[in-house]
Amino acid sequence: MIALRSSVSKARRAFSLVELVVVVLIIGILAAVAAPKMFDTSTKAKESATKASLSIVRNAIELYNAENGTYPASSAALPAALCNNYIKGPFPKSPYANNTDTIKQGTASGGTEAWVYDPATGNFWVNTGNFSNW
Repeated sequence: MIALRSSVSKARRAFSLVELVVVVLIIGILAAVAAPKMFDTSTKAKESATKASLSIVRNAIELYNAENGTYPASSAALPAALCNNYIKGPFPKSPYANNTDTIKQGTASGGTEAWVYDPATGNFWVNTGNFSNW
């Protein structure tokens, strides 16, 4: 009787194929649910960085206007005018324009993803798809 029990316990040491398939399916389902949330974090980080940069530059433009009575004259003069007294460090780069600090001037800038500045109104935004209304 002892020999019979030892052979039964030795045969039950491994998992069956059905058990392994169930575990693999559960892991696959969990990965399918979690993966889109993890891969979307870079987009959310880029959006958050852009919003923060917009807020910093817009506040600097308003401070410049309050002290000088006018907005910076052009998009080319904007970084130099703001970085001296209103922005600590270099002018923020646009994450949507390959991290360049290119600033287009006007009310709209078709086709290129960059910062856009309107010296008449002091408006400053990022020109990219759906995010231009930030």
